Amino acid sequence: MPLIHRLLRLAVGLFAYGFAIALMVRAGVGVAPWDVLTQGLSKHTGLSFGLVTFLTSLVVLVLWIPLRQRPRFGTVANTLSIGPVADFGLHVLPQQSVWWAQGLTFAGGLLLLAVASGLYIGADFGPGPRDGLMLGLHRRLGWRVGVARTAIEVTVLAAGWLLGGQVGIGTAAEALLIGPLVAITLPLFARRRAAAATTGSTPVAVAT
Repeated sequence: MPLIHRLLRLAVGLFAYGFAIALMVRAGVGVAPWDVLTQGLSKHTGLSFGLVTFLTSLVVLVLWIPLRQRPRFGTVANTLSIGPVADFGLHVLPQQSVWWAQGLTFAGGLLLLAVASGLYIGADFGPGPRDGLMLGLHRRLGWRVGVARTAIEVTVLAAGWLLGGQVGIGTAAEALLIGPLVAITLPLFARRRAAAATTGSTPVAVAT
């Protein structure tokens, strides 16, 4: 895949990812674990959701150091873009309060998140800060990827809930559905390496 096409996919994917987060927040039915933490921190600090997202990403990147994880271009792009785009989305999108509008808004956000993940991951520019932390725990400590992800997300979810972040049916829906949805969108957008082209396999990568 030409570099310009990969860069375009990365840019579109990151913008869509941030906007999808804003849709899910505005639905008002619960958000993903990291966003629960972001909401809780934003509530107590008075900082915008997007700014807290950015600052949290920086803290997570610091945790990469002892794990010997190296950021790539996509990692930096993710850190710099997701927060501002989420703030933009929260500025232009209305808060939903009617059940059917909440459901449609959340479903739209979740589907957009899956497409965005496929675009961003498929560009193959490296993991985002949070998934890089998961991979670092896997590689350095020998934790299975699933165990590392679960441990991280349970921790941030609990912290976010204690800080007043929004936990609800959307939180459970995101946890159950985002994996299968990305499994559908990733093959549509994945960059095929030479080896993958000869074996017919699709490279495995991670998102934010």
